Amino acid sequence: MRSEIKFIADGMLGSLARWLRIIGFDTEYFSGRDKYFLSYRARNQGRIVLTRDRNFVSQNRPISIFIESENLRLQLREVKKKSNLKFDREKFFTLCSLCNLPLEKKKLEDVLIYVPEYVGKTQKNFSQCKRCSRIYWQGTHYQRMLEFINSVEADEE
Repeated sequence: MRSEIKFIADGMLGSLARWLRIIGFDTEYFSGRDKYFLSYRARNQGRIVLTRDRNFVSQNRPISIFIESENLRLQLREVKKKSNLKFDREKFFTLCSLCNLPLEKKKLEDVLIYVPEYVGKTQKNFSQCKRCSRIYWQGTHYQRMLEFINSVEADEE
């Protein structure tokens, strides 16, 4: 069984980190300024650093990927291409977009008091993060998010 690729995104790439989690890739977010610690953490945890810092990449070439674009869609395409990622639809929406932990399936009765009344009446599938307790469901935003992911995969250059 091959180990899955893991990332750590530096402070300039918070949105990218969040979307990689949504797509199902273990991605930490590093908001600190200490680039030595970032490098140490990446090596220690077997992660690839995603950064817009050219100097960092030149000093840490084997463990880093330079992200050229400022556009999120193009950033995701860059990561996909430069790390030879394959998106697996089974892994979409399985990690907390904030905490990066696997989500746990929940029954309606477990979350009913925490979600808006309309959501409780219209949704069946729920997940929750153990750490932050955030609850996820497939609301109207879900389809838009899938369309965005599909647009990342489409028309790749």
